[in-house]
Amino acid sequence: MTGARLPGEGREIRISDADRERAATRLNRAMAEGRISVEELQERLSVVYGARFGSELLPVLSDLPGDPLDLSADVLATPVGPPTVLRGGVGGVKRRGDWAVPARLRVQTSLGAVLLDFCDAQLPMPVVEVELELGAGSARLLVPENATADVDGLVSQYGSVRSKMPSRAVHGRPHFRVYGRTAAGSVTVRTRYTFAGRHF
Repeated sequence: MTGARLPGEGREIRISDADRERAATRLNRAMAEGRISVEELQERLSVVYGARFGSELLPVLSDLPGDPLDLSADVLATPVGPPTVLRGGVGGVKRRGDWAVPARLRVQTSLGAVLLDFCDAQLPMPVVEVELELGAGSARLLVPENATADVDGLVSQYGSVRSKMPSRAVHGRPHFRVYGRTAAGSVTVRTRYTFAGRHF
């Protein structure tokens, strides 16, 4: 019979409207991150909304982060673009309160301490990359209580690296990727403590 499949031969399952919407969401995020242009977005969306099977989504999703056919996963992509550089001398670097956090930060100090308090900050992106280039100073990164933080890429020559946050990214919660090098200082990633109305 024409078109009949042999035993054991795989078959494709048709995708749903929800699958198409998830693929479209991934494309819109890629455009917002600067990975594709507006023109590319429009071209790819026309393919997505005309697709019947998952294999038809491969050409438009295969060059983006994540498994192209894992439509149930909301991928937390790595931020793109040049980092915002914060340099400090003996006085170190301090950011706290209501400040706009860029998607990528590079912090460079030789001696001073670093304090980055993200708890009251504006976090427009789901992922924040923090690259540390530290000398002898220590660093504290205070993150929101529902945040996650991956510090596996951070190397300390003589100091220590401590994180009290879950390392695995979770959709809907801010995620921090902390990496780089510190010569002699310690690096701590934790939530903010409050005592007698004061934060530390």
